[in-house]
This record gives sequence, structure tokens and C-alpha cells, in this order.
Amino acid sequence: MVEGSMTQGAGQGPEVERTATLRDFRVPAYVNETGPYAHGSRAAETAAPAEPGYPAAPEGYPDGYTPTERDLPVIHRGDTLQVNTAPAAAPAVQQPATGPGPLFVVGDVHGYLDELVAALQAQGLVDAAGQWCAGTARLWFLGDFTDRGPDGIGVIDLVMRLSAEAAAAGGYCKALMGNHELLLLGARRFGDTPVNSGAGTATFQAAWLLNGGQKSDMDRLQDHHLQWMARLDAIEEVDGYLLVHSDTTAYLDYGRSIEEVNDTVREALTRNDADEVWDLFRKFTKRFSFRDEGGADAVRSLLDTYGGTRIVHGHSPIPYLLGEVGSEEGDDSTGPVVEGPHVYADGLAIAMDGGVTMAGKLLVQQLPLDG
Repeated sequence: MVEGSMTQGAGQGPEVERTATLRDFRVPAYVNETGPYAHGSRAAETAAPAEPGYPAAPEGYPDGYTPTERDLPVIHRGDTLQVNTAPAAAPAVQQPATGPGPLFVVGDVHGYLDELVAALQAQGLVDAAGQWCAGTARLWFLGDFTDRGPDGIGVIDLVMRLSAEAAAAGGYCKALMGNHELLLLGARRFGDTPVNSGAGTATFQAAWLLNGGQKSDMDRLQDHHLQWMARLDAIEEVDGYLLVHSDTTAYLDYGRSIEEVNDTVREALTRNDADEVWDLFRKFTKRFSFRDEGGADAVRSLLDTYGGTRIVHGHSPIPYLLGEVGSEEGDDSTGPVVEGPHVYADGLAIAMDGGVTMAGKLLVQQLPLDG
């Protein structure tokens, strides 16, 4: 199968203000921050209250699951180990004499622009100024650019710009659609319009706020951002790796080929029906399908249908897949430590969400994995 034909938007918006938030799951907090990718300040607003402790990760989802509540517990940044994101000096990306360049994948970003730039620099993909310097390298983002973190729009602007710079250098930078892209699109398009959630009435606006929606992102969201997100593919196969955002088999509901799934998702967004988009968001929010007993079979069902020998996904933070998120007993654990991708499900699945929102690590990884 040929690599994705997704068209990526290009260009970068003007300098913008950023707001910071705690690295907590789905808790919007609007406080001031300055830094190399932001200028100015914004008056602080009151943050939503956070849930205490480390509740256990949910075991799974019933068929009627609907994301009208936080589907992962809140982790307080002060309760977790803080990771230094300063990039080490990285060698230049090795360029092959012929054929496509090396393949890299990026896990969930969730608005952490500084951490993203540092991780890309550490892999030799961008230079000190944040410009593409990796020649013919191929870079795939696995989705979830916004919400929870301080600068989701800045992240999207960076990815759009790198798409143009990489293409000009003979490589590419592409992205998949995550459930948070669907959520932000829905919140902007439908707002407080009631939708049939499967568990009563819900709205995209309420779900967006509940799941870490940032006012600063919504204020800066422009038409070209919306158009770019709506064109993203949901699934792709590259070099034998099946790339998806969510660790769910819900993709099977949308087609029996990669092209059919991507077309079905885009057509649903084009029809602009709130209930239909909500159902899409609901299904792509499911998680942990590959984690427990039968997980390897779930992965095989996707590989057998869409191709590839391994699946690479984001969405579910690695500490939750490993059960390393602490407890409600208030022990003195330092919290999750993520060193790299997590390989599981009989070696068929590679998890790439390092839990940056809970002071884990924003992962940028070259494939194939060493060893």
C-alpha cells in the first residue's frame, strides 16, 4: 500500500499569547506564562477543581460508553516526577543514498509546544530555531494537538509549518486525527447544541471543557486551523506500521480499507451533523482494547483488515497501560517515569503517548525500534 496521500496545510500564524495549565488530565486552568514561543500575558482565570488522588484506570468500556465524564483520572503535576525537557545535542538525521528517508512518529502533544520542540530537536528533526533540518526524513504525528496544555494552536501552527518545510526538503511531516481534534471541531461547530450521547443529553462544549479545553486555544482558532483538522486522515500504513491515534478497534466500524475509513470520517465531518460527529468522537475516545486478555487478537483484527505487521498508537498514556499511576493511599511514589515507547500485545502494539500531561515524556521515536 502506498503511503498516505493526505494534504497538509502550511503556514504559521502570528505571534500569539499562551496560557499555561497544570499537566493534569482534562482540567482547564488559565494562568500566565511566557517563553521563547510566546509573548505577552493573559489575565489568570479560575481553574476548574481537580479530583484528588490517583483513581485506578478504568478497566474497559461497555458498548454504550459515552465520554460525558472524564475517562481518565486527574494527575496533579506536583504528585509526579518532573522531566527535564532540555534537548541533548543530537546528531544530524542520517539520509539514505536512495529511497525514502527515516521514519519518525510523535505521540500525543496536548498543547505542550516547548516540550515538542525540545523533543524534535533531540532527534535532529528541527534546528535551534525550530526549523526543519532533517532533509528527506518522514515524520508522522499521531494526533491530539490541543487541550489540557498551554498552546494547542501553537502546536498546530508548528506542524503546519513543518509540513511545508519538510516537503521543500524532500521529506514530509504529516498528521493523524485524534479524538481531541474531533472534540475541538465539534465544540467550535456545534457549541451547546444538544447531542444524543447514549447516556442522556450532552454537548460538545461541555465535553470540551470537561476534557481540558483551553480558552486561549478557542480564542485563537481560525478557519485555516479548522480546515486543516477536518482534512486529517484517521489511519495510515507506512513501512509495515499501521498508524492510528486510538487503541481501539472502532476503526473497523468505518470501513474495510484505509481509504474507506479515511473517506468515511471526512464525509461525516462534511455532513456536519452534530449527532454523527459526536458518535465519531465517542468511538475514537475508547481505549485499552489492546491491553488486557484478548488484546493481541484485537490488534490482529486491525492488521488483518488494513495491513501492516505492527500497530503504533497514541491516546492511552503509557503509565496507565502499565498500571504505574500511583494509588489513592497517598504513598510516596515519585509517579510515572517514561523512558520510551511501550511494546505490548505480544509485541504487536507500540504505545507512543508518554503522558506529557502528567509530567511524563513527550515521545518522538524513530522506527523501527532498536532491538
